[in-house]
Amino acid sequence: MRFLSRIFSIKAVPSLSWSSEFPLNTKPRLKTMIMLIIGLFLFGLGEAIIIGSGSGVSPWTVLAQGISTRSDLSIGMATFFISIAILIFWIPLKQVPGIGTILNAIIIASAIDLTLPYLPQPDDITFKIIQACFGILVVGLGSGIYLCSNLGPGPRDGLMIGLQKQTNTSLPAIRTIIELSAVISGWLLGGVVGVGTILFVFGIGPCVGIGLTLVEKVSKNT
Repeated sequence: MRFLSRIFSIKAVPSLSWSSEFPLNTKPRLKTMIMLIIGLFLFGLGEAIIIGSGSGVSPWTVLAQGISTRSDLSIGMATFFISIAILIFWIPLKQVPGIGTILNAIIIASAIDLTLPYLPQPDDITFKIIQACFGILVVGLGSGIYLCSNLGPGPRDGLMIGLQKQTNTSLPAIRTIIELSAVISGWLLGGVVGVGTILFVFGIGPCVGIGLTLVEKVSKNT
């Protein structure tokens, strides 16, 4: 019961024995780097599982689709400019980038490309939903591992952490609000929303909470 409560109420990324002391660390310990890479790879694998399910794209891709339909930008370029805009929001939120911020894009994209061809692509809607839910859980676990390394979050995770510090709201609640805002904005602009998109909106916050809580518990028991 305490574990379940912690999942939904967690308000900070745990600082563990292998966490970096600060994000701008150019010489992190080997274990910290290994955990960062494992976490980011799992994040990318989870994204690939969701894509393979064919049940709908992520909320931020919906936003990119919407911007693309209202401009001359491709979805890729729209995604790039969205990330830049989020990083600008980091400034008033006093978020600090690090090696993890850079590796976030590289490793996640590589993991998606490497694993997607080998993942199932179900036709049945029930299996699509099951696969999407599993993918969201894997993204949450990967998030928990890489964020605990404290080597710098990705753009959206940094926004989540920064807004949490400003509002003192739980991380899962903040993440849900962020994803919901993205998908509503994207839908209003013309982006396509699927069942998997809705599952991601309401599932990623709690799954990040599961990831952070589980990593904290395992690390303290080893």
